[in-house]
Order: sequence, then C-alpha cells, then structure tokens
Amino acid sequence: MKNWNRTSLLTGVLAGITAALLSMGANTQSSLAIVLYAASALPILIAGLGWGNAAAIAAIVVAGGAAVALVSPYFALLIVVVTLVPAGWLSHLSNLARPASELGGPEGSLAWYPLSDILVHLAGLVTVGMVIVGYIVGYDSSVSDIMVDMVIEAVKAQEPLYNPDAAAIAQLKSIFTLALPLVQGAIWVLMLFAAYYLATRIVQLSGKALRPREDVPSSLRMHRNAIFVFLGGLALTFFGGAPAVIGALVCGTFGAGFLLSGFASFHFRTRGKSWRLPVLWIAYLSVFVFTIPAFFFLLSGLIDTRRAIALTPTGKN
Repeated sequence: MKNWNRTSLLTGVLAGITAALLSMGANTQSSLAIVLYAASALPILIAGLGWGNAAAIAAIVVAGGAAVALVSPYFALLIVVVTLVPAGWLSHLSNLARPASELGGPEGSLAWYPLSDILVHLAGLVTVGMVIVGYIVGYDSSVSDIMVDMVIEAVKAQEPLYNPDAAAIAQLKSIFTLALPLVQGAIWVLMLFAAYYLATRIVQLSGKALRPREDVPSSLRMHRNAIFVFLGGLALTFFGGAPAVIGALVCGTFGAGFLLSGFASFHFRTRGKSWRLPVLWIAYLSVFVFTIPAFFFLLSGLIDTRRAIALTPTGKN
C-alpha cells in the first residue's frame, strides 16, 4: 500500500509539472492558447483515472503552485478553477462505483457513476469556474464592446464605404455581450470533454483504467433535470446586466452538453447503416462551417435525456 501511495503521488507530481508547462505554453503561444489550456487538463485526468484521487490532488497542487511561482497568482487561479479542478473532479466521478444491488441491479455487479451525470458536472464546473474568474478580473460588457469596435474598424479598413449607424452598433454590442460568454462556455465544455474522452482511452490502453470502457454513443446523454438549468439560463438572459451574462454562460455550458448528447444519439441511430460514415462527416463539417445545423443536434440532445449505468462483475476492477 505504501509503494502504491508513493507511486500515485509521484505520478501526480509529474502530471502537475506537465500540466503547468502546458498552461504556461498557452500563456505565450496565443495562436494555440485554447488547445494548450485544454491539453493541460489531460495529465490531471490521466493521473486521476489511472492512479486515483491522491494522484489527481497532487497534480492539481503541484500545477497550481508552479503557476504561482513562475507566472502569477491570478494565472494560477485561472487554470485551477477553469481547468485543473474540473479535470480532477471528473476523474474522481469516473472512478466512483457502488454495488448494483443498491440500485435494484443484479447481485455481484458494480454500478459505475453515470456518464450523463459526469457531463452535467462538467457543465456546472465550467459555469462556476468562469463566473469566479469573471468576477475577479471584473468582466463586464465593456470587454465585448471593445471587441465589436475592433471588428468594425477592421471591416472599415477593408471597405471604406462601410459606415453602420449608432443604433446598429449598439444592437450588435448587446448581442455580442451575450454571445461571447455563451460561445466561450460551450467551447470550453467541448474541449474538456474531448480531453476526458482522450484520457479514458489512453488509460484503458495502458491497462490502468478502473472504469470499464463504455459504449459512448448509447450512454452519453444529459440528465433530464439539466433541461431546467438550461431553461433557467435562457430566462436569465432577458434580465439584462450580470444576470443576463451568467444566463448566456449557462446556456453555453449546458447547451454544449446537450449538443454532445445529440451527436452521441446521432452516432447511435446511424450505427450499422451503409451510409453512416459520409453522413457523419457531412454532419460534423456542416456544424463546423455553418454553425446553424448545431441547433438540430442540440434539439436532439434536449429530446433524448436519460441515465445509462455501466455494470461490471464485482472484483473485475
């Protein structure tokens, strides 16, 4: 047991150093910043999924401490609440299991924490993390206003005749004030889930995985109660000010969860079809290029909500 704990802590320390280096790389390479920030969650997830909570906690502490010492406390806070803690918590939830008989399942089996609930936790953690960071840095509508002004100036440089009136600019700024947190929240949930999915595959290939491999297309759905959170966020967007910004953020984070659920459902429903591969490619490309088709998958995720629980024989893991 002592050797195992020592190995877990050492793995966590190495994972924390790797995560800190990736985060600092994102701080200097603006063109790849979002990818490197999301990638910094990968070492934490691998450590937690393969070596348990001790490894994940050690990785978070080491990465946060390195960020404080080498960059700044604000930078450390950013990566801890938005990336490292969500990654550590996801790995913890993923390793949770209980006797299936406690849930009305068969004797001699373990029931693992549902993937649907893990996805809901991810959306909630990203929401809380971004609210904390926004409060500390003093995020308000002026940030989006500056970005809109920059875009308008860039367009004017290309098209000198372009001269929108003040009313159109004000309307654009009000829309962008809500669109910015919505898009940021959605992208971050998608990126962190991609890191989680990749980490589970890496740990399974290494033979260290505690959780069994799941059929993601059939099990990745959102919990039905998440619909009320999404609708609550949508209602907040009509209040204006900080509540509207938070509501847009909630719509983005939980909407991304339903979007992932919709894609998983689409994968499941097309399984076994001869035309499946080209249709999947067209679906992903259409969402990436045109964005609007994403509403179809979002609606699909909102309609198809359930909890699928993975079972394994007791003692297998």
